[in-house]
Amino acid sequence: MANLKLKSKIIEIVDNQIEINDPKSTKETLERLISMGFTEMESKEMIGRVLVEEMYDLLKNQVPFNEKRYAEKLSRLP
Repeated sequence: MANLKLKSKIIEIVDNQIEINDPKSTKETLERLISMGFTEMESKEMIGRVLVEEMYDLLKNQVPFNEKRYAEKLSRLP
């Protein structure tokens, strides 16, 4: 149950990033993945996994968000 709530929140964050187009790499990645044949939800889940990884690194290493690093990770998706 907790995993479904967490997943829902992560997808919500991805949706917010896409809606406000910040960072731009999120929306660009979504469009790229969809054009490659992934569904919208599959694409958002992939982006969400990168987001979780980035959040973990931020908390573990006590460093600020680095948009360039995040965009680099997103560019490596399929």
